[in-house]
Amino acid sequence: MKTKIISLIILLSFSFNSCDLKEDPYGFYSEDNFYKTPADAEASLMFAYNSLTFIEYARGIFYIGELASDICDVKADEGYGSQQLNNWTADATNETLTYFFKYCFISINRCNAVIDNVSNSSFEPVIKNRLLGEAYFLRAYNYFNLVRVFGLVPIQKSMVKSISQTSPNMAKNLDEIYNFINSDLKKADSFLEINQRVGRADKVAAQALLAKSYLTIASSKESGVVIYKDMSKDVKLMYDSAAFYSKKVLYDQTKYKLDTDLQHIYNVKYPDGPEHIFIMSGDRTGLNEGNYSKIGMMFHPWIDGVPYYIKNVDNTYTYTTNGWEVFLATNAFYNSYSPIDKRQTNLMVTNIYNATGTVVASLGGKFKYAFTRKYVDPEFVGQKSSVKPFLIRFSDVALIYAEAVGPTTEGYNWLNQIRTRAGLASLGTGMSETIFRDAVIQERAWELAFEGQRLYDLRRKAIVLQKDPRAVASGITEAKAAFYPLPQMEVDLNTNLSN
Repeated sequence: MKTKIISLIILLSFSFNSCDLKEDPYGFYSEDNFYKTPADAEASLMFAYNSLTFIEYARGIFYIGELASDICDVKADEGYGSQQLNNWTADATNETLTYFFKYCFISINRCNAVIDNVSNSSFEPVIKNRLLGEAYFLRAYNYFNLVRVFGLVPIQKSMVKSISQTSPNMAKNLDEIYNFINSDLKKADSFLEINQRVGRADKVAAQALLAKSYLTIASSKESGVVIYKDMSKDVKLMYDSAAFYSKKVLYDQTKYKLDTDLQHIYNVKYPDGPEHIFIMSGDRTGLNEGNYSKIGMMFHPWIDGVPYYIKNVDNTYTYTTNGWEVFLATNAFYNSYSPIDKRQTNLMVTNIYNATGTVVASLGGKFKYAFTRKYVDPEFVGQKSSVKPFLIRFSDVALIYAEAVGPTTEGYNWLNQIRTRAGLASLGTGMSETIFRDAVIQERAWELAFEGQRLYDLRRKAIVLQKDPRAVASGITEAKAAFYPLPQMEVDLNTNLSN
């Protein structure tokens, strides 16, 4: 029988038999499966978090956030959809974008289920607040991802209970979407405590995402980005709001801070390190990909199809998997680092060794691009590893604060703390606001490379064409580069959507 996907499968991820339209749809909530205990609600919250680990979602962070940028290229025989993203020719049929949209909304619907049910529960206030706070954060996180990728998207504010609810209306404008995102995050901030747990969000994560949201509005409107320029928000107020929430992260708690050791940040044994405000879950003991990770293999070169060793700063060696060399650091980006920048010398690999410490492959020989060591697990099991995408790091927030406050004493302080850790000299004072903020954007490229951030920085500053020659070659305009089109499948299924 032919299976028909109902409008916004993104909301449900369930199929219906087209031969029997009277069949009851699976997965809708009723009084029979309403949460009866906090354990039920906790399980549902974990179900919402688990959406992030879908392969298409987790890998989409990199395919979307890195490929269409100046720092990353893709291997020549990677799939057509990836080539589209890399060359700025992606259209509404692109599978990566379609799946990303879908899984964001699956997660949103799962969050809505938690919010609707827990809000109406009689759970103890402490338990209720934590469950709601995490669900509000996660819903906002998904919408923030959606708005940065696609611009205007539909808003689904409650869990789907019937087919009639699977065609939500498109947001009227970006103000509506960002008001919704920021409202959720402020609720999360008020409900949550500081409580670092791998794969989970806490109060600091909510404040950090609020800072990112306000900075995106401020810089996008200031830069005249299409649709953002029509927002009713005041640019200065948005920068001030970004500064307000990022300052809370930097000064109002002691759990999170800059790690003094760059390699320690990415040591798979320490996912609860001081920089990790929000990190994806995943462990090599998982049974299915998503529960474990293959992200490292996306960055590592093939080198004869066998594992190899890379050298550490203390002259020891780390065993790691070979890879598929999907994501390739562009030579221009690699060479943009100062030769003394530890983010190049300590975190980019140019030599590969065997067990005796002998070089078996070098940059320019068996592999043509330096590769990042941010996703290395020396205790990998076959292709299974515990490496995790870094969703929000402390240094990201430090740079948000610097950009928001501009060339002030505090702005220079936090920008230069990042540079000092990298072994670079501090930037001198006296910059204009524009030049200082441009310097922060460049610092973000070096600091957050290969973490799924670069595209969004290029977009919010309206510098895609300035930075990425592939965008210029594609003939795309800066306005077209600001957002990807909504997936055609969703437009076809939901008459409330339009590109």
